[in-house]
Amino acid sequence: MTSQLVQSVDWLTIAPPVLTAAVALAVLVADLFVPPERNRLLGRTAIGGLTAALALLVPLRAGDRSTFCLTPDTRVTACSYTADHFTLVVQLLVLGGALLTALLSLDETRERLPAGEYWFLLLSSAAGAALLPASRDLATLVVALEVASLPAFALVGLKRGDRMSGEAALKFFLSSVTATAVTLLGASFVYAATGTLHLTEIAQRLDDVPGQLQTLAEAGVALTLVGFAFKTAAVPFHFWVPDTYVGAPLPVAAYLSVVGKAVGFTGLILVTVVAFPSYADVWGPALAVLAALTMTAGNVAALRQASTRAWSAVRLLAWSSVAQAGYLLVPIAAAAYSSDDQIGATVAYALMYAVVNLGAFAVVALVARVRPRNRIEDYRGLYATSPAAALALAFFLLNLAGLPPGIIGLFAKVTVFSAAVDAGLGWLAVVMALNVVIALYYYLRWTALLFRTPEEAPGEAPAGAPEETRERSPEGTRKGAAPRRAPVPLTLAIALTAAAGAVLSGYPQFVLRFAASGLF
Repeated sequence: MTSQLVQSVDWLTIAPPVLTAAVALAVLVADLFVPPERNRLLGRTAIGGLTAALALLVPLRAGDRSTFCLTPDTRVTACSYTADHFTLVVQLLVLGGALLTALLSLDETRERLPAGEYWFLLLSSAAGAALLPASRDLATLVVALEVASLPAFALVGLKRGDRMSGEAALKFFLSSVTATAVTLLGASFVYAATGTLHLTEIAQRLDDVPGQLQTLAEAGVALTLVGFAFKTAAVPFHFWVPDTYVGAPLPVAAYLSVVGKAVGFTGLILVTVVAFPSYADVWGPALAVLAALTMTAGNVAALRQASTRAWSAVRLLAWSSVAQAGYLLVPIAAAAYSSDDQIGATVAYALMYAVVNLGAFAVVALVARVRPRNRIEDYRGLYATSPAAALALAFFLLNLAGLPPGIIGLFAKVTVFSAAVDAGLGWLAVVMALNVVIALYYYLRWTALLFRTPEEAPGEAPAGAPEETRERSPEGTRKGAAPRRAPVPLTLAIALTAAAGAVLSGYPQFVLRFAASGLF
């Protein structure tokens, strides 16, 4: 009995999230001593820490390590932390997404946001996001979820004195707190019915729950799924997304669209496929319906965005992210009808989406330096003033639409579509096909606008006015104008995401192989 209480600790296995958390604390302490004019040093430290955390994934690439187990033998299934292939791929996604977000944030922290608080919160959230995919018991899972979510509330509201930022943070906070309360209640019911917190043991004991506890177990499963549906922004729990993205600093909106979404879907995969496989006949149909509703609501709302409305570019990306959440739900629902191998399609799609969506937000952040109201109409003629940025944004949008030359976007959608067909969910495949067609319209409309003839913006200096007058005018640039000298970190973020998208388009098997074989 004594040996079963021994907690083995493999420090290398837990190194990526631990290092990220340690750098977060180091940045917070260093902020007390670093003068304001040198606050970029904090950002560089954060970028270095995230890069080192990514490098620590290399020794774990075999995917066969676990720790915090109930016995000295780390090969047993009842471990609280497992670094399998699923964990490593999601950690690559969230740490890589946090690193790109950090690149987008360097100039924001120098000009508009408090550097010390910002970097501490971003790294703390990234540490929680990196811990979550490795969590294999409900307690660790909920703690990781909150460590990833709580700093995000503050990040959204970090624009001090900005009413929209405060409102966005409040909406995000209220929705997430509700989700957490529901998740905790569900987890407590599951624990009361099974007597264990480890996911693999829950899966075994749910089959043998005594009759008097059966209703409690079913309620626990249902509440836990509802809680994670909030975190994934699935309909009808998506209402906070557009206002939160608009009110948050642009790098934070990019972070939430990728890393925040990855956190929710990772938790949903773990509780459905690992912990609740015996209830697949319940959560499978429920997730299929949620997928259909989510992709439809997101695409229809994105389609209705007026190009002249303030912040319409960010709102379109926000509703697009809701629609993408619907696509991501499809393979998880399909896993209830076929096999766990379908989960690979969600991971593959999430990797593609992370790269191209962060790239799109990077270009939006670039244009926002000249056009802070960020209307879709402001991108008219972007190719004439900034060809590289226009081509990059066109590439990202075509990937999101699933059109060439963005081959990885097309292959990812085909993989998700195939998962639905293979699982016998023909009706869901039809709904997805119709939604892809709807999405083509608004993605192509924005893409076409990039290459149209620029128009004179309201308030622009007369055509014969000196160039200096044009630059001093607050609206004195042509529509589609971008800064002449983009900040180096922002340029690097665009270049990295474009290069990653191009490489993945040339070698989609690198991602899609995860769809062909199980990750667990």
